[in-house]
Amino acid sequence: MGGQGSLGGTEPAVEAVVEKRQRGSTRCPGVATTKADALVLVDTERVSTEKPREAGPLHVGHHVWKQLGLPEILQGVGFSERAVLLSEAMVLNRLIFPLSEHAMPDWMRNTAMAEILGTDFSQLSDEALYRNLDRLHPQREAIERELGEREKTLFNLEDTVHLYDLT
Repeated sequence: MGGQGSLGGTEPAVEAVVEKRQRGSTRCPGVATTKADALVLVDTERVSTEKPREAGPLHVGHHVWKQLGLPEILQGVGFSERAVLLSEAMVLNRLIFPLSEHAMPDWMRNTAMAEILGTDFSQLSDEALYRNLDRLHPQREAIERELGEREKTLFNLEDTVHLYDLT
């Protein structure tokens, strides 16, 4: 696809390790240099997990959300920072594991959504999500128009009309 870039920059820690390797450094912290260094003994009977959460699809969705410029679009139509975060969380839910607004807060608490978006969803209620939908609906035309323009620029798209039957 022409004009498509990466999802985002790399992490500074990853860049540092890559740079050391490219310069020919013989020892990078956390990188095994011999087979003996690569071996780690783990007693699987003593390993346990605490609160495992889904993060991969959320992380990708978050980067696409930012790349499309949706925070700026929503702020441009008057949304607060909290409303933008709720909108992103709702969109990510629809893309990854579609649920009703009533079930969505529990799903959010069982994923890495709070860590990725940097906000606390522990007290989130379905009422807040319903109110957010009420804010989104009147602004849908402006949001769709701006998002359409961003998609055309981002993906080098031409104006096209697609007709499809929903019945």
